[in-house]
Amino acid sequence: MKVQEVMTHDVRVVNAEETIQEAARIMAEIDAGILPVGKEGKLLGMLTDRDIAIRAVAEGKGPDTKASDIMSREVKYCFDDEDVEDVCGNLGDQQIRRIPVLDRNKQLVGILSLGDVAVETDGTGVGRGIGSDLPSRRDP
Repeated sequence: MKVQEVMTHDVRVVNAEETIQEAARIMAEIDAGILPVGKEGKLLGMLTDRDIAIRAVAEGKGPDTKASDIMSREVKYCFDDEDVEDVCGNLGDQQIRRIPVLDRNKQLVGILSLGDVAVETDGTGVGRGIGSDLPSRRDP
């Protein structure tokens, strides 16, 4: 199974020049703790609710601080045509729960979370964890 088959396609992006207050509003609206930061279609970084708390609020920066000023610039990402199991193995190794998905032109096309791939249907409608060798079980 390829990443593009299970990723979230509708991704909200905060512009690098937008404020952290706007970023926090978007996070609250979509109930997420992480947002890609972009400019002109390119992924520049990732902004988390923790970044806002630790890199902004704890340091006395105000709500008008630009997202680009506190975002994480070193971004781990995957490509939409990669195998899900390979990417999930890397996520686990790096202790990452969500990762931006790029196409081969390095344009942001989605977000992959462990929640997107945590349950795979085995044909009976019963889910099992990716890579799990344990049989599925239904509660009576």
